[in-house]
Amino acid sequence: MKQYIVDTFTDKPFAGNPAAVCVMESWCSEEAMMKLAMENNLSETAFIVKEEKGYHLRWFTPGTEVELCGHATLASSFVILNFYEPNSSEVKFNTLSGELTVKRKGNMYEMDFPTYELKEIPVTDAMEKAFGVRPAGAVLGLDLVCVFNSEDVVRNMKPDQMLLTRIEGRIQNVTARGTETDCVSRSFCPKLSIAEDPVCGSAHCQIAAYWAEMLNKKEIYAYQASKRGGYLHCRMEENDRITISGEAALVAVSEIVAEL
Repeated sequence: MKQYIVDTFTDKPFAGNPAAVCVMESWCSEEAMMKLAMENNLSETAFIVKEEKGYHLRWFTPGTEVELCGHATLASSFVILNFYEPNSSEVKFNTLSGELTVKRKGNMYEMDFPTYELKEIPVTDAMEKAFGVRPAGAVLGLDLVCVFNSEDVVRNMKPDQMLLTRIEGRIQNVTARGTETDCVSRSFCPKLSIAEDPVCGSAHCQIAAYWAEMLNKKEIYAYQASKRGGYLHCRMEENDRITISGEAALVAVSEIVAEL
C-alpha cells in the first residue's frame, strides 16, 4: 500500500499541516487504520478506496475517526490529481460529511465544504482559566470558537490542555482580527489526542463564517498561527456552503509493508 506525506496550506515542504494519505485497493479493518494513524502520529491519516464513481475517503486522528477534515482532504486531492488522475481537474470524495468536491485551479485546490450554524454562548470562567485570557466572545457550532480582541494574544497563547478537555467537550478554536489577513486563529484538539492542529481546514468552516458575518465580506483570507503556520482562502457560497482553498507540497512517498 502506498502512503504519501503531504504538507497542506503551504507551497513548500515542512510548513503548513502534514497529512498521511493511504491509497488502498480495498478496505482494511478500522482497527488496522487506527493503528496506522497512531503510528504516523500526525493530526490526520486519510484512507482512500476508489469506487465506481469517485473515491471513498475516511480520516483518522491518533485517537479516533472524524467526520470532517479539511487539510487531509486537500492532501488526498493533491495525491489523486497528481498521481492517479493527472489529467483531471476535479475529484469527488464520498465521506461521513457527504460528497465533497475538490477542484484544482492552478496551484490551488478548492474544497467545497458545509458550514454550521453558529450560536453565541456565554463566556465562562472555565474558558478564561483554560486559555489564561478571558475571551471577548464565544460561539458554538460543530466546535467551540472563542474570540479575542488581540491577535498577539492568539499567537502567544499557551492553554492548559487538561482544562481544555472540560470546555464543552469539543475542539477549541481561538481567533482574532488579523493585521495582514482577515483573521488569525489556532485550533486545540485534546479530545482527539491532538494538542494543536497546525492548520485546520474544517475549523474554518466556522471561523471564516464568523468573520464573514462580522466583517460583512464573502471572502476571508485567514492565517493559522501555529509554529508551522498556514494560509487559507475562504469564500462563502449559497446554500450554507463554503469553499476553502490552499496549496500543497509533497514530502514523501513510502510503501507500507506491515500487514494490515
